[in-house]
Amino acid sequence: MNWLKQQVANVAGTAEPIYGPSALRSVAQQAETTPYTELKKEDLKWAAMESTCVETQVFYLMADSGHIGMAQVIYSNVAGLRTTCQFNTKIFYPDGKTPNLWSSDTLENHGFDDAQLCFYADGCAVDLSEDGTFYSIKSATNDSSIVNLKVTRKTPGFQVGRDGKSYFGTDPNKPWGSMRHAFWPRCDVEGTIITRAGPVDFKGRAMFIHALQGMKPHHAAAKWNFANFQSPTYTAVMMEYTTPPSYGSSVVNVGGLMQDGEIICAGSANSASYLEINDDPDNEWPEPAAIKFEWSGTTKDGKAVTAELVGSLGVRLDKVDVMAEVPGFVKAIIGSVAGTKPYIYQYSPQQRLKLVLNIGGEEKVEEGVLFSEATFISE
Repeated sequence: MNWLKQQVANVAGTAEPIYGPSALRSVAQQAETTPYTELKKEDLKWAAMESTCVETQVFYLMADSGHIGMAQVIYSNVAGLRTTCQFNTKIFYPDGKTPNLWSSDTLENHGFDDAQLCFYADGCAVDLSEDGTFYSIKSATNDSSIVNLKVTRKTPGFQVGRDGKSYFGTDPNKPWGSMRHAFWPRCDVEGTIITRAGPVDFKGRAMFIHALQGMKPHHAAAKWNFANFQSPTYTAVMMEYTTPPSYGSSVVNVGGLMQDGEIICAGSANSASYLEINDDPDNEWPEPAAIKFEWSGTTKDGKAVTAELVGSLGVRLDKVDVMAEVPGFVKAIIGSVAGTKPYIYQYSPQQRLKLVLNIGGEEKVEEGVLFSEATFISE
């Protein structure tokens, strides 16, 4: 009966019944025995599910010039009835005056290579190299942002636990939903995004994330926190979501700490918290003004690792009213659920934050660039 209720909720877009926290098998359970797994090439396959899902490949860009950007492919399926793909590009300008550039275009005639590792559509291609060490991202789907980028992995990729997945459902043997994140946390990027004002050279640092929400996104998560910190020596990444009350408002956190060539530690024993908030009068969400990200883990040779990133988020880069800006297919997935009012707040503190890292009792402090998002979907 629970499965039937869940299917009705999927198709109708209604809120789910209260299943309780036992209906979530968090990836943290896997991480107790396998904190993380290094990615192999086959771990980067597109699932391209035939049932309700949102699957994304997103490249976060931090140019040496100070520009911050994003290039993203979204594959979406609504109840097995309709599949839509979208290519999104965003550029934040370092002068604080030039308006953000945002392009979002529906893709036609999408497909994959035989190995499901490369994505194609008219005017767009995201190709994984034969040796699995770099992606080339090319898009001419929008005259305002013609993309030609190469993102090269500089440290092993990882997923938390054995398969990176949390599972949703009351029967552990037949989950009706899942959430997975796979990371290339520390990459080099080269290439340009050509805008109407001219090319933006994105030579610098990048992060790649492949995410699969194997269910309606607002059924899996009510809110999100994301941190992408890059310094000359270190990378820190964190992706945290809180489930809706239907799964006990449970918190799932995946993340890790890296330096060139190696993963220092990765796992689920991390946390994000707001030290200061501003209530947004538009929607009553508690917009963060200052944050604290904390990581905890163990190196391969058994040394205890902790790290923290604390400070003011400064002037936000953007506030995205998702229902106003996202394409229609995402609205079709979210539906008109009462209490669903998704907003994304994006930041990169002008006053650079310092990562305080402790490995086996030895403390290291390094300043770097943080790109952070706080997303609120439902109560």
